[in-house]
Amino acid sequence: MNQDQLRALLLEVQQGAVAVPDALHRLRTLPYENLGFASLDHHRALRQGFPEVIFCEGKTVAQVVAIAKTLLLKNNSLLATRVEPSVARALLRMSKRATYHEAARVVAIVPPKLARRGSVLIVTAGTADIPIAEEARVTADIMGSKTDTLYDVGVAGLHRLLGQQDRLHDARAIIVAAGMDGVLPSVVGGLVRQPVIAVPTSRGYGAHFGGLAALLTMLNSCAAGVGVMNIDNGFGAGCLAHRINMVSGMDSEEPKGKKNRVRG
Repeated sequence: MNQDQLRALLLEVQQGAVAVPDALHRLRTLPYENLGFASLDHHRALRQGFPEVIFCEGKTVAQVVAIAKTLLLKNNSLLATRVEPSVARALLRMSKRATYHEAARVVAIVPPKLARRGSVLIVTAGTADIPIAEEARVTADIMGSKTDTLYDVGVAGLHRLLGQQDRLHDARAIIVAAGMDGVLPSVVGGLVRQPVIAVPTSRGYGAHFGGLAALLTMLNSCAAGVGVMNIDNGFGAGCLAHRINMVSGMDSEEPKGKKNRVRG
């Protein structure tokens, strides 16, 4: 249940359209519902602006579908990450609104009439980093951020990035996914004033250690304003970028005259 749904229910109670016992019945699973194998946090959309997200790894197809059905009873949107094809097929059968983003390994159900705002730019060092970047893009998109992508602009051909600086400066938040040596977030961080969210990917040769080399490079970045996610955590990057995007847009959405109002 999100804020709009709760507000509508309270108004119906106030107007006498819904009896108090009926309202209590609809609210009885708030803030959570126990399915035995999972305790679903129905309060999350009220607290954080988006419902609980299903991390599908380690769950059976039946468990994922049961969780998804229960969440959809309370929300107009759904996001499931790390979705294998068999799980994706089951979710697509469950809802005609569901879309499988194969590269991102994500199944999403977008809220009706979703109004996207601001700008989140997702950048990759190489084509091999796109799956993690796509997980970030789909996450930010379904949460309500406008997204744009700038793929395969790593430091092996730095001119590809330098020729796109206008797009870097136009974004409110920037996600940079990179494997190998993981240098690209530092380069971007040295060019812009926006917060940069670095995502190390598990792409690289032997001494790359499955993304550890890129992670350590990013943690040791000398560029200011660079935050680092865990290896391959595109979802976390997309969620954080969306929140930054929404907060940074609040000032521009204030009523005219409010900023210059003087107390006294």
